[in-house]
Amino acid sequence: MSEITSIVLLIHFLTLFLLLHANSQFHDQEQAVLLRLKQHWQNPLSLEQWTPSNSSHCTWPGVVCTDNYITQLILDNKNISGTIPPFLSDLKNLTFLNFSNNNIIGKFPVAVHNLSKLEILDLSQNYIVGTIPDDIDCLARLLYLNLCVNNFTGSIPAAIGRIPELRTLYLHDNLFDGTFPPEIGNLSKLEELYMAHNGFSPSRLHSSFTQLKKLKMLWISGANLIGEIPQMIGEMVALEHLDLSSNKLTGNIPGSLFMLMNLRVLWLYKNKLSGEIPRVVEALNLTSVDLSENNLIGTIPVDFGKLDKLSGLSLFSNQLSGEIPEGIGRLPALKDFKLFSNNLSGSIPPDLGRYSALERFEVCSNRLTGNLPEYLCHGGSLRGVVAFDNKLGGELPKSLENCSSLLAVRISNNAFFGNIPVGLWTALNLQQLKISDNLFTGELPNEVSTSLSRLEISNNKFSGSISIEGNSWRNLEVFNASNNQFTGTIPLELTALPNMTVLLLDKNQLTGALPSDIISLKSLTTLNLSQNQLSGHIPEKFGFLPDLVKLDLSDNQFSGKIPPQLGSLKLVFLNLSSNNLMGQIPTEFENVAYATSFLNNPGLCTRRSSLHLKVCNSRPQKSSKTSTQFLALILSSLFAAFLLALLFAFIMIRVHWKRNHRLDSEWKFINFHKLNFTESNIVSGLKESNLIGSGGSGKVYRVAANGFGDVAVKRISNNRNSDQKLEKEFLAEIEILGTIRHLNIVKLLCCISNDNSKLLVYEYMEKRSLDQWLHSERKAKSASASVNHVALDWSKRLQIAVGAAQGLC
Repeated sequence: MSEITSIVLLIHFLTLFLLLHANSQFHDQEQAVLLRLKQHWQNPLSLEQWTPSNSSHCTWPGVVCTDNYITQLILDNKNISGTIPPFLSDLKNLTFLNFSNNNIIGKFPVAVHNLSKLEILDLSQNYIVGTIPDDIDCLARLLYLNLCVNNFTGSIPAAIGRIPELRTLYLHDNLFDGTFPPEIGNLSKLEELYMAHNGFSPSRLHSSFTQLKKLKMLWISGANLIGEIPQMIGEMVALEHLDLSSNKLTGNIPGSLFMLMNLRVLWLYKNKLSGEIPRVVEALNLTSVDLSENNLIGTIPVDFGKLDKLSGLSLFSNQLSGEIPEGIGRLPALKDFKLFSNNLSGSIPPDLGRYSALERFEVCSNRLTGNLPEYLCHGGSLRGVVAFDNKLGGELPKSLENCSSLLAVRISNNAFFGNIPVGLWTALNLQQLKISDNLFTGELPNEVSTSLSRLEISNNKFSGSISIEGNSWRNLEVFNASNNQFTGTIPLELTALPNMTVLLLDKNQLTGALPSDIISLKSLTTLNLSQNQLSGHIPEKFGFLPDLVKLDLSDNQFSGKIPPQLGSLKLVFLNLSSNNLMGQIPTEFENVAYATSFLNNPGLCTRRSSLHLKVCNSRPQKSSKTSTQFLALILSSLFAAFLLALLFAFIMIRVHWKRNHRLDSEWKFINFHKLNFTESNIVSGLKESNLIGSGGSGKVYRVAANGFGDVAVKRISNNRNSDQKLEKEFLAEIEILGTIRHLNIVKLLCCISNDNSKLLVYEYMEKRSLDQWLHSERKAKSASASVNHVALDWSKRLQIAVGAAQGLC
């Protein structure tokens, strides 16, 4: 009996020894894998503590062991670069693998396929490309799969719907361009599904998704969804957050959506949804509803007044009509209230802001009447009042006087009257006060908010003088006080604002001379003082405002000469008409672009007869000097005639050359950018061999400008029948394009003109005209060989149309 016991103990001891030896060997193998990983990734600094030592690798950063086996590898944010190597699969006990937010490249790692115990896989925020493997369901234990913010393409495989334990699936922000499978609806334990911001081919939201009874978060915005929202979506009883925004969904909003008791966030904005908003609302846990930018009609449901937890309501840019339910004004949690760009009428709920800390109030572009609610800033958190383009009236609420949180008040184009509350002018954080096109009265305060950057009060009935004290106006960038009843002189302090870009004081009753220190307005681009009673000389220092492009001093009583310094400005608009100016206009303005800039100034003259001004007379000379000059002229003419008789053939060639090459002195040059070529470089290139197009207004040439590269030159030639029309086109084009800087508008570099032609010089667009691309087959025979006649697909045509629309806007 004792012998048997001894044998059993021996066998047990040997077994234990072998197991310990095997564990020790496996332990060493796992450490070797980690060291190979570090070497494969070229020894990043974040893994510098991974070194062989007496301590176990289970203590290394990012490594977690269970029973001496590596079960978790957490290497997020480690600045790791490169691929995930196949030998990672030797860590067979891994249940948690996190490589997120690194610089990992390559395709979906093959090594992961052999990690059969894996429950959490996070490869998000890397640069992984290719498709998700069709056999990804081999990871049958997965609870969490995060592949977001990578460069995956193709379709989401059906196999992903065969991972039965999956709770979380993040696939958003990739480059998927195929479809997503209905099999996702089979993931009965799924709680979070994110597929937003992908370029799927137009796809419907599968009705099978309504089987996801445990789903709490569904985010598929910006994913090219089409069709209608499934009516059975109300069966997703656990749903808390639904975001299907920025798609192309059509049809009505299912009434069952507003019956989901757990729903907190409902975002369906930027779709093509139509019909009315469901009348019955029982989703009383809603905190945010955004149905904006659709085609919804009808009235706002009265039941919205029951949503006591609602903090954000956005219904803007629809076709909603009727009145705003009064109950909405009493919601205790409401912060954001955005109903602009609808057809709403009636008055605004009077209690709005009384029971909640309202932050954003935006109801512009409707047909609302009555007054602004008295309690808008009652909670002390109001950041903006945006109510322009309505039929609102009355005086402004007194509560705005002490509203220190206000950033912007935009209430233009209404019928408000009375004085502006004193405290509103000086509200601590106020940046924009835009109250034009109302009936406000009173005087401007001496001090305004030091944060104020835009003050727009045009088309009201403000009066008195403009008086500025202290430096509270120092951050003002735009001051538009046009068409009021201001009197007195322009204060010197107004010309000492370094950030001012736009100053509009036209159509008032201002008098006196302009301040001489206007040079302090270093950032000024637009100045309009027209239709006042200003007098004196135009200050020479106007010529030292480097950014000034629009100047209007018309309809005043200015006298004296036009300062020659104005000629150094790059003005795209100049109007000095209807004054008492005299003398010759600066040579830089003797150009058709300024043909209407000096009208109704009897004392002005020009050397050019085409500017609607009298021609300046030359100064009288002594008779002896005149006789000498006349004799010299006769002798010179005779000598020239003699040379012409001898060199007739040569002169004929020269005549032909002169027809195609104007002398530099004949052309006037206005540039809108810093250029390193002259008018002669452009004019010399106007040859038939450089012709690239023609139209109703003239011809277009491709010209090689000195040191600048190729430019496109549009030549508009005058003739008796269309001179006035073409001149108007020319003036309009340089006025508009000379000031615009926009990605979708070709850049106008300069304009060149003389009595016979006008030249507009643009940057050359290498890919030629849109017409040639759209109609390449029809024009293939006549088009240049350098143009590839490739058909534009509809996505590119849409991009072009949107770009053109943005440029036109």
